[in-house]
Amino acid sequence: MANTYTQLYIHCVFAVKYRKAVIHTSWEDRLHKYITGTIQKNGHKLLAINSAPDHLHLFVGLNPKQSISDMMRLVKGDSSEFVNKERFTQSKFQWQEGFGAFSNSRSQIDSVVKYILNQKQHHSKKTFHQEYLEILKDYAVNFDEKYLFHELLDS
Repeated sequence: MANTYTQLYIHCVFAVKYRKAVIHTSWEDRLHKYITGTIQKNGHKLLAINSAPDHLHLFVGLNPKQSISDMMRLVKGDSSEFVNKERFTQSKFQWQEGFGAFSNSRSQIDSVVKYILNQKQHHSKKTFHQEYLEILKDYAVNFDEKYLFHELLDS
């Protein structure tokens, strides 16, 4: 679109189905690279990606030609298919339904990138559940906690 100028920075967070801790360090780099390719093929710019065993963070410079929901549908669907095809997990891999998406200003880029890159250290002190609730509260997102997480049913 001619004369369209944007600066859209989106921090996305999504969890493994039932928050199972199955993202293993032996293959997480391959998952990150695969997701990076999906992001780039769709015209977005990946600023940071990192995961913990039960969830993943993306920080993206969003191309307005595609909605956040469409981008996330492709990222989650394609990466689930990749993990299953490569047989990284013993059972079928799936992401939990939904995601969090939070907008940031240009002045916040460095701090969001550092936050995402420090996930391993961050989660030595707090759970994903605690982290996600803090993010929602920091961004003043209205939510009903009973809809946030699908707990492990039976391990």
